[in-house]
Amino acid sequence: MKIYTRTGDAGSTALFGGARVLKNDPRVAAYGDVDELNACLGLVRAQRDLPAEVTRLLEAVQKDLFAIGSRLADPSERNVTRGDKVVVSEADIQRLEGWIDKHESGLPPLRRFILPGGGPAGAHLHLARTICRRAERAVVSLGVDHVDARLLAYINRLSDLLFVLARFVNHGAAQPEVEW
Repeated sequence: MKIYTRTGDAGSTALFGGARVLKNDPRVAAYGDVDELNACLGLVRAQRDLPAEVTRLLEAVQKDLFAIGSRLADPSERNVTRGDKVVVSEADIQRLEGWIDKHESGLPPLRRFILPGGGPAGAHLHLARTICRRAERAVVSLGVDHVDARLLAYINRLSDLLFVLARFVNHGAAQPEVEW
């Protein structure tokens, strides 16, 4: 099977279920932003200064992001019946909250805004956080009545996790936080 199909040459793409939409459709933009976030997390995972536990955690998040992208590309929700692989559950959201609590517990409390930056891994995690926020805005733009509420909660919590992980990684690498 070839990677190119030529079916999108006129500016359209297929959603799950076969419906064709323009590539600038809000649904395509939303799952495109989730895909960009996933690629950014791959860049974070490639950093040499990233603790192994964070690498494993981010790999799990990347798998969740594939599920979210799949759900967003499937307005009819046919994929949900194909198994647990595309389900984002309340337990997944609670897992993110547990990771936030664990990694934030050893950090100094925030008293002011901090500038994104630090070491390479920390700076890339800050970038991932901003991409996550854009993805969240794109998903919300589809209409909260047209998207599983758990997807929205997951993406919202994920941006918090990415912020905490940026601080955690920078703290572990003795990279000071620059306050604004």
